[in-house]
Amino acid sequence: MSATTDKIKGNWNEMKGKLKQQYGQLTDNDLTYVEGKEDELYGRLQQKLGKTKDQVKEMFDTHTKAAEEKAPH
Repeated sequence: MSATTDKIKGNWNEMKGKLKQQYGQLTDNDLTYVEGKEDELYGRLQQKLGKTKDQVKEMFDTHTKAAEEKAPH
């Protein structure tokens, strides 16, 4: 499991809400996360948003960093 996958799993509900706010065209189906099937999630988002896989991963990294910075230490 990659570091990105761990971060997605840990912050998924918050991240999902932020993605839906930022990209109003995303549905709950688009944002269905199934552990071990991250590539399917990336593929759905690539298609829906017209982004590359790297751009989608960067989008997740950005949201994850923001959530980590807000979390109490």
